[in-house]
Amino acid sequence: MVVASWKVGRILGVELGLHYSWALIALWVFAALAAQFYLLHPDWENAVLWASTALTTILFFASLIAHELAHAAVANRHGVRVRSITLFALGGVAQADREPPTAASEFSIAIAGPIASFLIGVGSLATAFATGWVPGDDPASPAVSIPVWLGYINIWLAIFNLVPAYPLDGGRVLRAAVWRFTGNRERSLRIAAQAGRAAAIAFIALGVFRFATGGGAGSLWLAVIGWFILDAAKSSYAHGRVLEALRGVRVRDLMVRDCPRTGEHANLRDLIIMHMTNGGVGVCLLVQGANGPVGMITAHELRHIPRQQWPYRTAADVMLPLDEAQAIAPDTLVTDALEHMGRENLAQVAVAVDGQLEGIFSRSSVLGFLQSRAH
Repeated sequence: MVVASWKVGRILGVELGLHYSWALIALWVFAALAAQFYLLHPDWENAVLWASTALTTILFFASLIAHELAHAAVANRHGVRVRSITLFALGGVAQADREPPTAASEFSIAIAGPIASFLIGVGSLATAFATGWVPGDDPASPAVSIPVWLGYINIWLAIFNLVPAYPLDGGRVLRAAVWRFTGNRERSLRIAAQAGRAAAIAFIALGVFRFATGGGAGSLWLAVIGWFILDAAKSSYAHGRVLEALRGVRVRDLMVRDCPRTGEHANLRDLIIMHMTNGGVGVCLLVQGANGPVGMITAHELRHIPRQQWPYRTAADVMLPLDEAQAIAPDTLVTDALEHMGRENLAQVAVAVDGQLEGIFSRSSVLGFLQSRAH
């Protein structure tokens, strides 16, 4: 999926990030609004002009967040938990823990954002109308200009997001329609992603053509948006394929039951030499006590142990005691387990039933499963 350049916090339990393109579009929106306000209101004082521009820009990006949170709220109602939202140039990409269960839920989740933007736009224009603004007239004061332009921008945003270019909302609506018509979830994803790539290439071509024919540097924004949609379509399709492959798979299907074991007094340096795999401890390494396993060692436990101390430390010194480990049940969905491991920054996690260790579940097991499905 699209990687956020900056993480700015959480809103209603959803992690919010900003793609680097957000900074570019923020500057562009600010400059465009400032130019528009100056053109229509050359009599405004500079302080009023810049304050109006800044406030309108801030409200615009607040409405983008509201657009994405509308997706998240409807997704939660359908049992799809949205973990994070990355805002990009003119919208956002949400990362969920699973695919929508039905075509109807896919449609409801996708259409929620444009509806939210449309309602914000209509509400903003209604606010301006209530203050005496007449549609078609240039707003005279900042108190009227701000809601008018916020209204126009949000209605345009709703229309833009309905372009059938996956992963834009319109692309997801297209996927829902194909899914409903064909009954094939995976085929609908493939067709929507292909439509997204085609639309992205069209945006890029149109932007370059307009620039080449004298459209000015502003025409290149179409190409930039097209490039982002193309990149997002590829990554969203890959993410969707992963979720599809893991649908219904349980931890018990992928966990490792027979893990290498070592004694509590084993030398740490010797253990690392014996069990090092791709830069970290292998799939699992259990520390055996007198009455059974008492702890586990993962790369997470070794992260803060200086190399020069390895010869002088034992397994018991660095292990995570099993009674402190956040064990999961064997029937946990793999997608839920990965979400838990992501929150806790874990590469492996114990699998237990009634306090009895059943095995170890790891990210590498999931990777191996996905690679086997790809062949």
